[in-house]
Amino acid sequence: MKEHLAFLDSLNINLGAGEMVVVNCILAFVMFGVALGIKVQTFKDVFKNPKSVLLGIFLQWVALPAITCLLAIILNPIITPMVAIGMILVASCPGGNISNFMSAFSKGNIELSVSMTAITTIAAPFVTPVNFWFWGTLYCKFAAVKNDIPTLEIPFMDMLEQILLILGLPIVVGMLFAHYFPNGAKRLMKPTQWMSIILFMGMVAVALSQVLTALDQKWVVYAAILCAFVIVIIHNATALSAGYFTGRLAKVATPDRRSLTIETGIQNSGLGLALLFNPAIFDPTVWSHNGGMIIITALWGVWHIVSGLSVATTFRNTNI
Repeated sequence: MKEHLAFLDSLNINLGAGEMVVVNCILAFVMFGVALGIKVQTFKDVFKNPKSVLLGIFLQWVALPAITCLLAIILNPIITPMVAIGMILVASCPGGNISNFMSAFSKGNIELSVSMTAITTIAAPFVTPVNFWFWGTLYCKFAAVKNDIPTLEIPFMDMLEQILLILGLPIVVGMLFAHYFPNGAKRLMKPTQWMSIILFMGMVAVALSQVLTALDQKWVVYAAILCAFVIVIIHNATALSAGYFTGRLAKVATPDRRSLTIETGIQNSGLGLALLFNPAIFDPTVWSHNGGMIIITALWGVWHIVSGLSVATTFRNTNI
């Protein structure tokens, strides 16, 4: 498996300046759509059920990145450092915007889900760079010793500056729009959610097309993507399990446990993909072999929809 993943790492996947503008616009649109559902009342609701909200924030900001770093170390014999860095980046991103729909479908606590999404999204411009830098640096030091490679420097300040711009601005605009035009925001919420999914799938298609056109030996590409897909399934299953069993250990109510599970397993990998494509953050001269990171992040965005709907359906039809 490691040989196939190493093939992905050998690829240099970059977008032109015009394509990057499109990617940033897509991400801004997605974050604007998420912000439409964030209201002051959302934060007041936190105090109605502080235990579950704090548990969810702990899972998103601490447990998932830490577990991911540990998982990457455990899987070191079969994965490459670039794949591991991609896993850590996904774990450092906030919850995905489709998690609220899935929580509602699963008969979970929708207020808890909305609160977690709102808090992690607003804090993402600060928390995502800090988590990625801390856990990414920790893993890179391990990989440098274990794999005998140079220690990669995680671009903390570059990421912080860019993420404040491409995330912070649309979040503020979306929240202001929702505050001053609540009826318009309510009408726009569902269309923007569906459009966000479609646009993200377009980003994934671009990433995969860059790989599929890399070599004439398509079977090599397909085998490499399949191996990456297996890693994504393992990682996502670990995230979902962490949310579920933490909820059980904390003895929260069943609807809360369902929302904690889904929120932990649904990540805004679209943000991760946009960051990876941004040359101001990941300098192509330093991060030239970025195929593994990009494919892991892209496949996460596809698989977590499948796994999230599967888990939500299971919750809906059972008492677990």
